[in-house]
Amino acid sequence: MARRCLSIILAAGEGTRMKSARSKVLHEVAGLSMVRHVVAAAVSAGSERIAVVSGRDSETVVEAVRRDRDDAEHIVQEERLGTGHAVLAARSAIEVGADDILVLFADTPLIRPETLARARATLIAGAQVCVIGFRPENPTGYGRLIESSGELMAIREEKDASEAERAITLCNAGVMAFSGDRALDILDAIENDNAKGEYYLTDAVEIARQKGLSVRAIEAEAWEVAGVNTRAELAGVEATWQAMRRERAMLEEGVTLIDPASVTFAHDTALGRDVTIEPNVVFGPGVNVGEGAVIHAFSHIAGATIAAGVSVGPFARLREGTDLKAGAKVGNFCEIKNAVLGEGAKLNHLSYIGDAEIGAKTNIGAGTITCNYDSALKHRTVIGADAFIGSDTSLVAPVRVGDGAYVGTGSVITDDVPDGALAIARERQVNKEGRGLAIAERNRAAKAAKAAKSEETS
Repeated sequence: MARRCLSIILAAGEGTRMKSARSKVLHEVAGLSMVRHVVAAAVSAGSERIAVVSGRDSETVVEAVRRDRDDAEHIVQEERLGTGHAVLAARSAIEVGADDILVLFADTPLIRPETLARARATLIAGAQVCVIGFRPENPTGYGRLIESSGELMAIREEKDASEAERAITLCNAGVMAFSGDRALDILDAIENDNAKGEYYLTDAVEIARQKGLSVRAIEAEAWEVAGVNTRAELAGVEATWQAMRRERAMLEEGVTLIDPASVTFAHDTALGRDVTIEPNVVFGPGVNVGEGAVIHAFSHIAGATIAAGVSVGPFARLREGTDLKAGAKVGNFCEIKNAVLGEGAKLNHLSYIGDAEIGAKTNIGAGTITCNYDSALKHRTVIGADAFIGSDTSLVAPVRVGDGAYVGTGSVITDDVPDGALAIARERQVNKEGRGLAIAERNRAAKAAKAAKSEETS
């Protein structure tokens, strides 16, 4: 029978150093809030139950979590009396029962499922408490993990540590795992007999030792347990995440990044083999790029599906609902929103296509726009296969252009165009002999008069 796992995610911190109107844990890394990153890691590590202890913006925090886990349990920590108190706020969730209990922090978004799985494995091997440690470049300020014969004896805060203990480089990351049948016994024994009158989760180690229980430590990479308290630290975590994602793209997915450091990915960007991405490309959430596609420089893409062999950009903007079929081409300074571009269709220059369906092999001329909004509602434009839309055309939705139809340059199309028809919707050209020269002479005379007047007044 599979072991049951409960993850308690502490998300009640005020986050005042973020200088933000919203909860710290709702700030995003790679387009996903920090708390949702932690939820994803817990679930991947086998946690079938999630309990979130929140404080500030509690309703918004739990709403974010429930996008991924609609069964997440929600606990509001009314008073902030330390990490031990925060965990015990989830008493009702603990009392339901679990084999393993993970205590996680919503502001450490890079924690790996593999590390959490190792913590659970330590419990399976016989420990009742497992503490995750790390080795920072500079351990100053961190609590040290004091070990003896493979057992963790205590977590010693630096101010209380001896000189020998300060020389220890394995530090406390804060994340812990408890055996479910002993968790409340240990947590209830934590007292607040200290200067701040708070209940410290770190005291659980010595309490467990006093009860004759096994306590062990495992080591995580320093980057994965990095906490976020300021905007600068958030930027650092983002940079770490992006660097790892770029490396995975190149080494594991067969993607070519011309200038890796200038490419920004989202948490869910999916890339096919032999994709090429040029410099200064930004991916927002919800993008899937098929094999052999090329994303040219300075393109911004979110909520889009890009099939095999598609070419995008440079300077293209693909918004939510964009669906580019195999071999389609979107050129420079084009924007697409909630639209399908059929196989082999081309949209090469300076165009806006919104709420539309473009058929296979259709060519959209430069400067073409779909006029999809009437100030109240959005309307759809449908263009058939093998059609040709001349440059500088405005398609006033709702409208349909049939298969194989042609639309003359500069047209404003307000009625449907039948299959195979030619539509021209513009004023007939009128030439007035000699009028151009007269206008030019008048303009030059006005310019000369203006110059003369300027000299008189100077």
